Amino acid sequence: MEGKRERYNRYFANRYLQAGYEGVLIVDHDFRIVEISDTFCSMFHTERSRWLDQPAEQLFEQTGWKVPPMDRSLLRGCIFRNRTVDWSHGGRVLSLMLDGDILKDDNSDGIVGAYLIVRDVSNLIMLEDHVRQSDRLKTIGQIAAGTAHEIRNPLTAIRGFMQLLGQTLKERNMFKEGEYVKIMMSELDRVNELVNEFLLLSKPKEIKLTLTTIGTVLHEILPVIHNEALLHGITVHHESAPGLQPIWIDKEQLKQVFLNLSKNAIEAMSKGGTLTIRETIEPDRPAYLAITVQDTGPGIPEDVMERIFDPFFTTKPNGTGLGLSICQKIVHDMGGQLEVANSQSGASFIVWLPLPAAIVPDDADGGGAADNNVV
Repeated sequence: MEGKRERYNRYFANRYLQAGYEGVLIVDHDFRIVEISDTFCSMFHTERSRWLDQPAEQLFEQTGWKVPPMDRSLLRGCIFRNRTVDWSHGGRVLSLMLDGDILKDDNSDGIVGAYLIVRDVSNLIMLEDHVRQSDRLKTIGQIAAGTAHEIRNPLTAIRGFMQLLGQTLKERNMFKEGEYVKIMMSELDRVNELVNEFLLLSKPKEIKLTLTTIGTVLHEILPVIHNEALLHGITVHHESAPGLQPIWIDKEQLKQVFLNLSKNAIEAMSKGGTLTIRETIEPDRPAYLAITVQDTGPGIPEDVMERIFDPFFTTKPNGTGLGLSICQKIVHDMGGQLEVANSQSGASFIVWLPLPAAIVPDDADGGGAADNNVV
């Protein structure tokens, strides 16, 4: 019976190491690698045969760990559970959860080694962030809706009386005073536009999903982006990926997102530069299509980066701080994410849109593929 149990334990251990659920690293009492699972190798882009019987410290150094996930103190019984760390190397970033424990000899009760279990929880953390952001937008939207309606009622009355006043001043040839009225009317219109943005943030528009290629959407707005870029001495590059499958999107609302992101990128390059719009499917997130809007401006300060999607936060003198919040809400409503990052050549906004899987509307409009363009 004992032999059978040991055999099945061995079968389970082999299956667990090969199943691909978690990354596993086993070391002996000298902290040399005894076994390393295929999942661990896949996570950190390395090969199993290269590290067997090698010191674990060398593996951690070679795979880009700034702080090793475990050290020799584990062999002295310093075990840990659910330790969360971020690992980044070569442009890849993973959110990981680690468990470390010891291995004992049942006969001598001595420590003969240790093991490390690594779980990639990047998608889980992304989902939690998505839920928190959606809840925050919903709450802000409810407040904005009530505020907007309270502002709109007196605003309508004020604007109506200002129009009557302007007409009266014109009839009495009081042109100087009439100019003051025009300025006040212009400011009232600006307030009205802000109220409309409040309502857009608070009142979700109906999402009308159609099956469309992203290239079709971008080609319809590229002339508008091109004209805006010309006024600022900026070159626009569109790097498409021919053959990308159509995705379920609200075409018109997504146009608003890309126009807003492109306009922000153009305004960030006050001395000219290049605006790049790129379509890709990243190996680390194969279930999503990524559309990157990248500029060659000065980038975004770190203190601003943390607040950039907060409603009413803006660095523009005449900005409302609602543009990016609305863009994020539109993308979220389509099941995607909107992210921002700095690169060596400026700032990048990445729109992640899910590839067809879960949502399949009754009606669908097809779209065509796009080619690479420099406009």
